[in-house]
Amino acid sequence: MKKLIFLFVVLFTITISAQNTEYSIVVKDIETQLPIENATVLIMKTKQILISNKDGKVTFELTGASAVQVSETNYEKVSLRWDSLKPDLFVVYLKNNNNKLDEIVVSKEKPEKNLQKIVSNSRQKLANSYRLKVYVREFFMLDNKYSYYNDGLVNFQFEENQKKSTTTLLVEQNRSYGLLENDVSADLMGYNLNNIMENYSNLKYFDPLLDSKIKKEYEFTTTGHPNNKNYYIMSVTPLDKSKKAFDTFEIIYDPIKKLIVEFSITIKPGNLAQIEEQTKTGSKNITRSQVKVDYRIDGEDYYLLSSNEEIAYDLILKDQVKNIQVRNHFITTHFNKQNFTYSENDVFKEKTLFNKKNKVMTKYWDISGFTATDEEKKLIDGLEFKL
Repeated sequence: MKKLIFLFVVLFTITISAQNTEYSIVVKDIETQLPIENATVLIMKTKQILISNKDGKVTFELTGASAVQVSETNYEKVSLRWDSLKPDLFVVYLKNNNNKLDEIVVSKEKPEKNLQKIVSNSRQKLANSYRLKVYVREFFMLDNKYSYYNDGLVNFQFEENQKKSTTTLLVEQNRSYGLLENDVSADLMGYNLNNIMENYSNLKYFDPLLDSKIKKEYEFTTTGHPNNKNYYIMSVTPLDKSKKAFDTFEIIYDPIKKLIVEFSITIKPGNLAQIEEQTKTGSKNITRSQVKVDYRIDGEDYYLLSSNEEIAYDLILKDQVKNIQVRNHFITTHFNKQNFTYSENDVFKEKTLFNKKNKVMTKYWDISGFTATDEEKKLIDGLEFKL
């Protein structure tokens, strides 16, 4: 009898220890005590990647122990031993680099020529065979009210091609909440997951800057990164006299490896005012546009880490004008050089998760790379309740 009890206790202990434990980490600036957004948290055991939200928070599940690495471009990297981590909320403090290297970089080569080399090399490095597990989410606003939300855990398989990367998409889980009106639903359905991911890999966003006819429309300036001695920042701004260029670019890159680390594209209010307003039915007049994309350099591996796109525009209808705002996020949670196995029936051939029925097996949204803030959770719950 005692042997049976002992065996039961051992088995029970093994079962409990094998269960996943949920952990939450908040990343903060050690001097200001403010949360750090977009910090990368790497779980060394599983190689899972997480990105901190506006509250500096990430949440993940783990069986057993693992060291954790926390990094952000402007801060010194921190590695945590597992015995210092606790299952409840744990705060990690990062120290700002403060290198103050934002002086103008003098080079014999023109910045626009240098950018061509950086983009070409980055494209070639991205054009490999690998797969990314990505957490995708989208908020949709109609006339300044949140009307729709979707998210999903998906896999992108990249095919090796030195000229252009192509992707195959498989959806693991997804959910959609909220209702859309017919006259804007078609607009949302035009959002194409494969096209967007391929544009991140092919660096399609830089095509205007590589066009010899439009280069004279911009001013190029290169400086050292103020908080990271390993990177340079190239700023590309439209000239005042320009009638074609409206986007402002900021590119952070590694000058030795010639790889893009991060880029952002915005249309500033002054440039928006110069865009001619359209009045034809079906036209879209942009009121806000910004893109921020991060890439990860991990030894010889180079791939998309995260992206955030926001666009707002006025849709001209026959009898009214509707303001539409869309906010999209892509967060890579896992990178793998091995192709995943699938049948053709598994491939998701639609454009967006809007077109797929809800498929929920786990609470993937809490532990898949990007934790929603309390404010965002209220919005999502409210949209779910409408259904």
